[in-house]
Amino acid sequence: MHSARDRIEYQPWLEELEQAADRLELSTEARSCASELFLLEVPDADRSKRATLAASLYAGALVAGEGRSQGDVAEAADVSRLSIQSRWKDLLEDAGLEPPRW
Repeated sequence: MHSARDRIEYQPWLEELEQAADRLELSTEARSCASELFLLEVPDADRSKRATLAASLYAGALVAGEGRSQGDVAEAADVSRLSIQSRWKDLLEDAGLEPPRW
């Protein structure tokens, strides 16, 4: 679980998450889930934060039943598709959720 202090510390990243979610036209539920996933796994290195943000958006959209393609999320978050592909399942598992087994 994260604290209110985490939300304050990572506010600029959460704003970027919201902007990307706007571009993807995600619901409040998907945005909330993505924010929670991001805050659970914020990496120390700034260069990794954007990739984690994108993976959180992708996973949050899946959880909310609003799946978007990895390519669309990557474009909205300005990362490579591979950045999402290599992180999203671990984010879900670390949050105690079962990733889909397509």
